[in-house]
Amino acid sequence: MNNTKNNKHVISIENELKTRIEMNFRRLCDPIYQIDQVFSPPEYRSYGDKEGRALFAFMCHVHMTGKETPCLHEMLEILETKTNEKGFFGPIYNGLIDEFQYGGHNWYLRALCDAAKHYRNDRYLELAKKAFEGLFYPALGHFRSYPVERPFFEGDMLGNEMRMNEWILCSDVGAAFMSIDGLTDYYIAAGDERAHDLIDEMTEVFLKIDKIQLQTQTHATLTAARGMLKLYEYSGDEKYFNAALDIWELYIEKGMTATFANFNWFGRGETWTEPCTIVDSLILALHFYRLKGLARDLTLARRIWHNALASAQRPNGGAGIDTCVTPNLQVLKVESIYEAFFCCSMRLAEGLLWAKENAYLLEITVEDVPVRDSIGRYMSGDLIYGEPAGCALQGAQIRVDGHILTPLVKYYLLDSDETAKKVEQRILFINQ
Repeated sequence: MNNTKNNKHVISIENELKTRIEMNFRRLCDPIYQIDQVFSPPEYRSYGDKEGRALFAFMCHVHMTGKETPCLHEMLEILETKTNEKGFFGPIYNGLIDEFQYGGHNWYLRALCDAAKHYRNDRYLELAKKAFEGLFYPALGHFRSYPVERPFFEGDMLGNEMRMNEWILCSDVGAAFMSIDGLTDYYIAAGDERAHDLIDEMTEVFLKIDKIQLQTQTHATLTAARGMLKLYEYSGDEKYFNAALDIWELYIEKGMTATFANFNWFGRGETWTEPCTIVDSLILALHFYRLKGLARDLTLARRIWHNALASAQRPNGGAGIDTCVTPNLQVLKVESIYEAFFCCSMRLAEGLLWAKENAYLLEITVEDVPVRDSIGRYMSGDLIYGEPAGCALQGAQIRVDGHILTPLVKYYLLDSDETAKKVEQRILFINQ
């Protein structure tokens, strides 16, 4: 809803949020997320990742609207038939830790703990305990051997792997540490001190890693930070707050693009954005603000929602990757993977949940005419404006300094996926 206030406009997100939630729910009801396709085939490398993300996304929609996807209870009922004898997805390694597998099961732990609490069903918590004892707990004492010195190897959105000592490493560098998030949920739900011991070790090791030098994945890094911040809120232990804050400040300085989206890795330049990380950053900004009330974090939350997430959600309700906007790469457009249906389309659901729970905080006030900020971007309050190209865009256009400008395009409002693929906006910087 837009309410005019003199020459300013108040932009609240209720109507936008309702539409985004409905579109994402419809996407999660498509065949790829139904019972005959939701479980990944054996050759899919990220064991447990899609299953956990899907189940957790389904639960997020239950919390947002009370609506259950057709697959939710079907999936919960047959989990034992899809996991191995130790309660997790994929092979059982003897003496090896698989980073893909370890990180991928983060979402499985979270989903099970959430379902156990919401449906008051101890069976789901027992499944979480079995996965913890089968996959996670055996890694206690081994994170100090996580290889920091390693050859560089490339990876794409689907990942790559390399074996070093007792570790099977993946190109989503640091993915093993994202399980601090799910382990925290399990620790809070079950009170299992063994999980706390593991979180403590993982946090200690992760903080010592130079994330720029190692080029850790920003999604894995922020997911770990979210777990640390939850544990601080639960336990009051300041070391977890300080650990999360160190990561958050590093991300703000080195991991965030000029449109408040993310670089996929630290230290690799303009790779691509990833809505999974954008969601993580929105949640962290809101969570830090709720805990400490710093204006910086509220401003970032608003700018992430209104700019970084503008293009992330596609007209089909899913989410995909875009270019990383910097002064060196000024055009915002769809990148190589139009929709990351195997991760981001599901991960979007928690971002929408946090937005719904904090909608009043994400309301912004903008002025009629954007002005340049300190790096030359045209902004009106928290909204970035860019020069449109590629096709006709929705929304009002304004001429400023000889430039035709519009706010960043909200792709979910476009008439088709084909239209979204054609949209380009150039973000202007100093001397442009």
